[in-house]
Amino acid sequence: MARYQALQQRQLRLPRFEWLANSRTVLSCGSDPGQALAAASVAARDEARLQRWADTVAVQWGDIVVDATASEAIAAQHVEWLSRGVHVVTANKLGQGMQLSRARAIQAARHKLGVVYGDSATVGAGLPLLSSVRALVAGGDHIHAIEGVLSGSLAWLFHRYDGNRPFSECVREAMAAGYTEPDARIDLSGEDVRRKLLILARAAGQALVAEQIEVASLVPAELAAVPLSDLDGNLSQLDEGLQARWRSAQAAGHCLRFVGRVDAQGAHVGLRELPLSHPLAGGAGTDNRVAIRSDRYPEQPLLIQGPGAGAEVTAAALLDDVLRIVAG
Repeated sequence: MARYQALQQRQLRLPRFEWLANSRTVLSCGSDPGQALAAASVAARDEARLQRWADTVAVQWGDIVVDATASEAIAAQHVEWLSRGVHVVTANKLGQGMQLSRARAIQAARHKLGVVYGDSATVGAGLPLLSSVRALVAGGDHIHAIEGVLSGSLAWLFHRYDGNRPFSECVREAMAAGYTEPDARIDLSGEDVRRKLLILARAAGQALVAEQIEVASLVPAELAAVPLSDLDGNLSQLDEGLQARWRSAQAAGHCLRFVGRVDAQGAHVGLRELPLSHPLAGGAGTDNRVAIRSDRYPEQPLLIQGPGAGAEVTAAALLDDVLRIVAG
């Protein structure tokens, strides 16, 4: 909301807010979307109301729906909205980062009606990753491999972790800073990176399904089974294994990075020990760092880097996509 208001002050052309929804409620914005946001933030939780709104709200041709959720139910509406001539701008990776059939349906709907599916925020929080991959493909380049630190939260964790204190403390810091998903195990399991890698691979022309990506989770089976309400008290289950991996990397003069890679041999996600000279070993903070090798970049990869987590950069990416639609 703060970014929207800042852009209004710059007198940029922006669409009017009609509805605002979160996991608690759905509200008509009227003339004051800021007031609606404040009310939604303290409303009683009513997820069923959100689903009823998604099923029945009368969005019309040319409207823009902005999905900043991680909701499967909302992602399932994307094709329906697009097929009604409604533009969709989203940070929700479940649209194109899960079922191949849904990803194909999204592309078919947007091409059929000429509507926009603004997905810049789904990978890299607005970094020019998807746009670069698509531009290379459209220009006739053949992409051989995409390899990257695709999780801002995991990038932050492995830049932060120095082996001198429990890894679980770093996880709690990342959660408090808003870098992780609401359930941090989605990040730690590699599932978030899997979804992003699927989106990138499909943009590069590889029709992968989720099961084709091998994922080495950081989450022990016991921790995976813990209810979300008990997660914080059980995070120490991460510590012993991560300290051993850190010591191994240090002994070899390497660093730890959580990497997703797709190439002609397959696709995999997991923690890797990288030499400090590796293209993915650099960066800082929540930086995503992605290397693309193609016919055009066979030896020295195209390298894209920048902040990949946080509410501000994600909001900026969403509004950038909205502005591109408004500008026509």
